[in-house]
Amino acid sequence: MKVYEGADIRNVALIGHGHSGKTSLAAALLYTAGATNRLTRVDEGNTITDFDDDEIQRKITISSAVATLEWNRKKINLLDTPGFNIFINDTKASLIAADSALVVVDGVPGVEVQTEKVWAFADEFNLPRAVVINKLDRERSSFERALASVNGIFGRSAVPIQFPIGSEKEFKGIIDLVRMKAFTYTTDGDGKGKESEIPAALMEDATKAHEALVEMVAEGNDALMEEFFNEGTLPVEHIADGLRLAIKERRIYPVLCASGVHNIGSDLLLNFIVEHLPAATDHEPVKGALNGTEVQRAIKDSEPVSAFVFKTIADPFAGRVTYFKVISGVVKNDANLSNVRTGTVERLAHVGTLFGKTIQPVTDLRSGDIGAVPKLKDTVTGDTIADKGSPIAYPAVHVAEPSIAYAISAKTRQDEDRMGNAIQRILEEDQALRFYRDPQTKEFLLAGSGQQHVEVIVSRLKKRYGVEVELKAPKIPYRETIRGRADVQGRHKKQTGGHGQFGDCWIRLEPLERGGKFEFANEVFGGAIPRNFIPAVEKGIVEAAANGFLAGFPVVDFKVTVYDGSYHDVDSSEMAFKLAARKAFKAAMQQAKPTLLEPVMNVEIQAPVEYAGDLMGDINGRRGRIQGMDTKGTTQIIRAQVPMADMLNYQNDLISMTQGRASFSMEFSHYDFVPALQADKIIAAAKAAKAGIEEEEE
Repeated sequence: MKVYEGADIRNVALIGHGHSGKTSLAAALLYTAGATNRLTRVDEGNTITDFDDDEIQRKITISSAVATLEWNRKKINLLDTPGFNIFINDTKASLIAADSALVVVDGVPGVEVQTEKVWAFADEFNLPRAVVINKLDRERSSFERALASVNGIFGRSAVPIQFPIGSEKEFKGIIDLVRMKAFTYTTDGDGKGKESEIPAALMEDATKAHEALVEMVAEGNDALMEEFFNEGTLPVEHIADGLRLAIKERRIYPVLCASGVHNIGSDLLLNFIVEHLPAATDHEPVKGALNGTEVQRAIKDSEPVSAFVFKTIADPFAGRVTYFKVISGVVKNDANLSNVRTGTVERLAHVGTLFGKTIQPVTDLRSGDIGAVPKLKDTVTGDTIADKGSPIAYPAVHVAEPSIAYAISAKTRQDEDRMGNAIQRILEEDQALRFYRDPQTKEFLLAGSGQQHVEVIVSRLKKRYGVEVELKAPKIPYRETIRGRADVQGRHKKQTGGHGQFGDCWIRLEPLERGGKFEFANEVFGGAIPRNFIPAVEKGIVEAAANGFLAGFPVVDFKVTVYDGSYHDVDSSEMAFKLAARKAFKAAMQQAKPTLLEPVMNVEIQAPVEYAGDLMGDINGRRGRIQGMDTKGTTQIIRAQVPMADMLNYQNDLISMTQGRASFSMEFSHYDFVPALQADKIIAAAKAAKAGIEEEEE
């Protein structure tokens, strides 16, 4: 592919709710532009941007992909992004590489939950955008109804610049409201419309829509407003110029029509991208840190070289493939650039542009362009690579923390040997994934955005790296604490053939506030216990607390004060006082009203308003407490605190309750007391499990 200047490059993200047709629309654009020789289809598993085995099998986009095409002597980098909540973090991480977005809306349901979420992402990155009402050939699709839902949620700034000709199966053409021309399409799906006059039956509606568009374009521009008042209208070229500026300033969000599957409207959409969406060099200067000072770097070839890594793919054959956007300067093939985070120098061999999973080689990439390079050693997502003499670092994109975790274990010893390395490779490409060991339960946990997310990772481990693992619900990290006080003696005395063992201590045990952990105080006076044995007393308490009292869970939020005791000149030792302290702790726990604590999570649920009542009732049934509610458009946001034990299966239950239209996030909040009935069951189960282990050991 030839090298393009930044002014001739358009970086456009396709965003929207899952199944709105983003991948099919990308396939139609690629075919119409001649980048592919056939119209690829999701159902056939041959699209350029859904190339992962799991994407082909599940028929959904799991990971953002980039495909490049050329149209009217311009280069368009299309970013096809996920639309389902559990993979939506990848969409956000990829938007940093875009300069504009096409928000794809299904013509049947209109705006859906994730449409609002990705719109908010676009706001966060200050992206100009347009709305594409897709699938207008589907049964029960309606441009008017979908447009009403867009206006109802995103406001009247979403203005049609196209109207459909026909509806459902009869959708066969599009009216261009800027030029006031009609374009009809044949059934062969080549994506190129035949220009004609607007049908008489649609002329009145088209004229009204044209006048409304002209008025909106003129509103924010003094010169155009004056011309509009004087002439009553605007010439086509002035409408186009005013529309381009209004889109860039995010005053207008044009609404267009399309059918990705039958390739209707692709040529008009490509014309729109080239003529009206901002070029890569139109992007405002990017903020970064240079030697500890905040600076701004313009998107210019003349600036020092810098590029931001927005995505990493761990290919088992090609190795690590790094996706980057050139912020400034010119990245040449075989260039040596410094990783600003690590300080290591990376050689960029085989730099190219992306066409799905293929890298098309180029000699260089200009500022504003998107490219990829294989086999960088130390560079991962969120890193900046730059000229060593000007090591600017751009901030990484913050993605939401995982909402659900599963215990993961290897099926065989061979799998166990390879599991850690394989998961590490996958962690490099998925920022929404976490892998860690719970220090209390000793389990390895794999945390992701949802059950399906974690299942996809398990599938990749097997397909890519031949590692088979098992998933199960994680153990709840319960803890134990006390509600009362105790004052006891711990005495350890043992006489053997030689030296005996003697340790004697008196302790006070009292509760601390939640989160107080553990405090130890020494109030021994007069040498009742020699100073050098006091640390052994503390150590004995700590060891006993770690093993629990009721059910084997660590004891927390308590204070121990050692205030008296006795010792023997010959038989006393650190070990003897440690054992005495352990006996004292166990005796004190019997008197101090021991109880269980459970982790409580902060939960935030986003769902259509109509499900709010059912969701709140369900939260109450999980021993949850509603903390607050907000409404954004047609989305209800519910915030609650719910015990972790009652949230393990929430993902599947939420999908069932809302037909998959809701999402949730969850993070640890605090520990709280377990009600007596549940506590009795947990203690009984823990004792039964312990008895089973002891029986096996015997």
